[in-house]
Amino acid sequence: MLSAGLPQGTVPKLERPGPLRERVYEALLELITTRALGPGQHLVESELAGHLGVSRQPVREALQRLNTEGWVDLRPAQGAFVHEPTEDEADQLLSVRTLLEAEAARLAAANSGRPGIEVLEELCSQGERAVAADDVDLAVATNAAFHAKVMELAGNAVLSELAGQVDRRVRWYYTPVARQRGTQSWIEHRELIAAIAARDERRATEIMRAHTEHTRRTYHQRDKG
Repeated sequence: MLSAGLPQGTVPKLERPGPLRERVYEALLELITTRALGPGQHLVESELAGHLGVSRQPVREALQRLNTEGWVDLRPAQGAFVHEPTEDEADQLLSVRTLLEAEAARLAAANSGRPGIEVLEELCSQGERAVAADDVDLAVATNAAFHAKVMELAGNAVLSELAGQVDRRVRWYYTPVARQRGTQSWIEHRELIAAIAARDERRATEIMRAHTEHTRRTYHQRDKG
């Protein structure tokens, strides 16, 4: 059993070509985001290198970059550990997310046509199927895709760029509450689609603000055990 604690088969060997350091960084960031590597978990360079089929050097470089970005804590004489976010950190990030996504919903209602709405409907169906199958990973990924599509339909490049900066952390915080949010989250998504289709900017804004606030409150009320 590796102390990195990764389930068997979680991490495939990295395929070439491509900048190795970037691919190692992305692989580790995805493992942290999905909580395959959980907050507080010890990250052993040699074991991660073995999982990824690379030498220790690109792993070391990736951990240093992840430390700079706040995903990993490097502790003297102890090593690297996945960062454990404080409640304040999560609250600030999720509050900013509410502001960005509420505006995106308003703009989507103002700008969207039928093709975009059909994509949202299909993503919502996929999310509902994931919840029914208790497939948390797929539910989280589909939730992220749904919100990204709303952001795309908003048609504001600056807003999209800002949202992109917080998207990875939103997924990080959403993963432990995805099962708890479950069906209700997708009911709220259906309500949002209806408001966007009706071109009701105020209603779309209200629904998205309430939706993201529900997630924020659920995160703070989650089982931390």
